[in-house]
Amino acid sequence: MGKGGKGAEAAAAAVAGAGEEENMAAWLVAKNTLKIMPFKLPPVGPYDVRVRMKAVGICGSDVHYLREMRIAHFVVKEPMVIGHECAGVIEEVGSGVTHLAVGDRVALEPGISCWRCRHCKGGRYNLCEDMKFFATPPVHGSLANQASKSIHLDFDFSPRRRCNADQCRGTQIVHPGDLCFKLPENVSLEEGAMCEPLSVGVHACRRADVGPETGVLIMGAGPIGLVTLLAARAFGAPRVVIVDVDEHRLSVARSLGADAAVRVSARAEDVGEEVERIRAAMGGDIDVSLDCAGFSKTVATALEATRGGGKVCLVGMGHNEMTVPLTSAAIREVDVVGIFRYKDTWPLCIEFLRSGKIDVKPLITHRFGFSQEDVEAAFEVSARGRDAIKVMFNL
Repeated sequence: MGKGGKGAEAAAAAVAGAGEEENMAAWLVAKNTLKIMPFKLPPVGPYDVRVRMKAVGICGSDVHYLREMRIAHFVVKEPMVIGHECAGVIEEVGSGVTHLAVGDRVALEPGISCWRCRHCKGGRYNLCEDMKFFATPPVHGSLANQASKSIHLDFDFSPRRRCNADQCRGTQIVHPGDLCFKLPENVSLEEGAMCEPLSVGVHACRRADVGPETGVLIMGAGPIGLVTLLAARAFGAPRVVIVDVDEHRLSVARSLGADAAVRVSARAEDVGEEVERIRAAMGGDIDVSLDCAGFSKTVATALEATRGGGKVCLVGMGHNEMTVPLTSAAIREVDVVGIFRYKDTWPLCIEFLRSGKIDVKPLITHRFGFSQEDVEAAFEVSARGRDAIKVMFNL
């Protein structure tokens, strides 16, 4: 995408002239405005793969960008292709790609890190400050018929090239071949796309050290709370209690295996009484609380409910600033950790799906095609919430 405030059609035309193969994508062009327009692909290089998108899910961040054109300091200043929860079929591979072949079905990890900074070198590439992430301005997303990916590694001893800023913008959206993960025969493309939200739950469980001796409390039964519930079960948590203000979401959580579901209010003054009910529902110590909402009240509840010496993991990001009872948590030595996206989760997610330890299919509540009408309707359904958990495009 060029600079200078181009209109949507002009931007799309500029993109269309950059490659040889036309392809259509869903562009976010203004608040509450999505348009399907041409998005041509760059040539496929030695370490590139070209993937035809088959399943793309709508994330809460996609809806937020549609409504506000920004999330925190990430601002959509020019038309941007939306979408980052995706899976598809390989249609072309570069000569240097040896682990994938044409026809392979793959799930895509949407973030490209630099592999040069201290975070990347230390194994925490999700914290890379030069991360290029699908549908995070100014990087285009994956709600398109096809998307071109390119390897980004650029060590001195390797002929591979990294994804620089220009390649990752506009027509040159690229993606590492080593971030495309082949799906087993018994895992569908929709399930492959669900590896992205599931990765958040898996990463949270790793950060919180969830295991067979961990009583787990989950605050929030939205899509991320529900995948975190599934992940906690897969990690061996013997008892999981989930909390929400919405009875429908709690009924879904029960159907997915929550041992208890506690309905609470949105009133801060109710925290004390609700903590007692939550502890009673657990029937023992709450070793780990995973806050998947990110509001002052949910974090306060998690801090108060967790046993001394336990751990609270902050997963949701509802509020940037909160007022919470830290002194009470500190004198009980309750550890507080955060997460940002995920790292090295796709292989484990795929194995959980292959083995049947996790079933994400019940979370996919609505499906749409890829027409202008479908795209608009899908985002309306996702934004309204209620009975919609995961809205999926079948391309």
